Amino acid sequence: MSKSIPAHDLITLSGTSAWPTVVASTRCFKFEEEGRAIAGSVWRDHMETEVWGPELARLGKPVVVYCLHGHNVSQLAVARLRALGIDARHLEGGIDAYEAAGGLVLKQRGPDVPLTLPQPTRWITRERPKIDRIAFPWLVRRFIDPFAEFHFVEAEWVVDIAEELGAIPFDVDGVVYSHRGDKGEFCSVDTLLDLFSIEDPALRHLARIVRGADTGDLGLEPQSAGLLAISLGLSSSEDDDLAQLEKGMVIYDALFAWCRHSTAEKHTWTSGPAAS
Repeated sequence: MSKSIPAHDLITLSGTSAWPTVVASTRCFKFEEEGRAIAGSVWRDHMETEVWGPELARLGKPVVVYCLHGHNVSQLAVARLRALGIDARHLEGGIDAYEAAGGLVLKQRGPDVPLTLPQPTRWITRERPKIDRIAFPWLVRRFIDPFAEFHFVEAEWVVDIAEELGAIPFDVDGVVYSHRGDKGEFCSVDTLLDLFSIEDPALRHLARIVRGADTGDLGLEPQSAGLLAISLGLSSSEDDDLAQLEKGMVIYDALFAWCRHSTAEKHTWTSGPAAS
């Protein structure tokens, strides 16, 4: 089992269900001073691996630890994790190498989302999600907080319950993480990308597809009509909102992969010669 992973190999897993548990192990003061984090990672104290290592290992995913340059801090954390029998590797070259290779690094945090993510963030929105309210949680879990919790309640109670739970409301009127524009034409997904200053081309493409489907502007992107149909079909076939979210994660994994790798690919049916 290798003790390290190259930046490029980790980048290929970004935004997919195969993304490992990625942990920033930079010393806390240095981490906060730098203000950068690999998208989809969390911070943990590199000297407390015995506390958080077994907890993360129970998720059933390998652990990748990074620091600034991939030197002693992350390698020490990995050595301690591996001594506990945990599948852990350090990121070669650290966050510097990851960013240099084109990996998505968050340099700005949206309101109510701390840099260190000491606990899972909680989010809450209207029940019976369709499009934006599935795409938004997907984006949060894949690129902002992999452990984020989501709740769906009656629309009139979203803000009140958010206050009781200490949750962040989204996709309702009058909150930060919601539609923007004179006519609400920019979706909550657009807002999330803006607040975190994420300019990844594939994610921006995905957001336009979501926007077209969610606002009825089906001419915005050719794929918007298809996403609308799939989303409405999923909503009508699944009564449990959380179960719908889990199924929707697969849809957005696939859509992101297409935006990232396959937009130029064409598909036509061809038949070989008939058997004689």
